[in-house]
Amino acid sequence: MFVSVATCIMMFAGVASAHVTVKPTTSTPGAWETYTIKIPVERDIPTTKVTLKIPTGVDFKQYQPVPDWQISTAKDTSGKVSSITWTATGNGISTGEFQAFNFVVQNPEADASLAWDAYQYYKDGNIVEWTGDEGSESPHSITVVAAASASEEATNNNNSESHDDTHGTTTPTVPVSDGHEHSDMSDSSNMDMTNSTSGMGIATMIISLAALIFSIAALFVALNKKKE
Repeated sequence: MFVSVATCIMMFAGVASAHVTVKPTTSTPGAWETYTIKIPVERDIPTTKVTLKIPTGVDFKQYQPVPDWQISTAKDTSGKVSSITWTATGNGISTGEFQAFNFVVQNPEADASLAWDAYQYYKDGNIVEWTGDEGSESPHSITVVAAASASEEATNNNNSESHDDTHGTTTPTVPVSDGHEHSDMSDSSNMDMTNSTSGMGIATMIISLAALIFSIAALFVALNKKKE
C-alpha cells in the first residue's frame, strides 16, 4: 500500500515537472538571441507536433533544421512570423525522451516580459496548451528582457577602472636599511684604525730600538777613547 502511494507520488512529481520550456529566461533589449524550446513527453504515446507562438514585439529571424522534423512558419497580416511549427516525419518524441529545437529572434528594443505560448500535440490527437501563468498546471515560459541598471553599469565601470589603474603603475622601491651595512662600515673603520695604530706602534718600536743601538755604540766609542 505504502509502496503504491509512493510510486504514484513520484510519477505525479515527474509529470508535474515535465513542462515545455523556452530558454534563456533573461536577455537584453535588441539582442539577436538564440532560444531553445525543450519538449518532454508526459504520456505513454509520442508527441508528433509542437507549435510555438512568437510573442508580440519579437522579430523572428531563423531556425535550425532538425532531422526527422518538418519546420514551417505562419505570418500575421503585417508579414511577420507569428508562430513556428515542428512536425515529426518519423516516430516523434517517445515516452522517456525529449526534443530541443533552436531558433533565433531579435528581442524588442525596450524592456519586456516575453510569454512563450506553446502547443504540444500527441499522436492520439490530444493537445496540451502550455499557455497558463506561473504556478498553473500548464504554464508558459517567460523571458525577461531588460537592460543592465545604471547602478550595475557604474559598478562594472568602477571595477574596470580600478583594474586598469593597477596596470602600468610602478611603485618606487625604497631601500630599507636593516643595520647590517652600518655594522660592516663600523667594523671596517675599526679595522683600519687598528691597523694604523699597529703600524705606528711598530714604527715607534723600530725608532726606539735604533736609538738604543746608537746610544750603546756611542758609549762604546767613548770608553775606547778613554782607554787610549
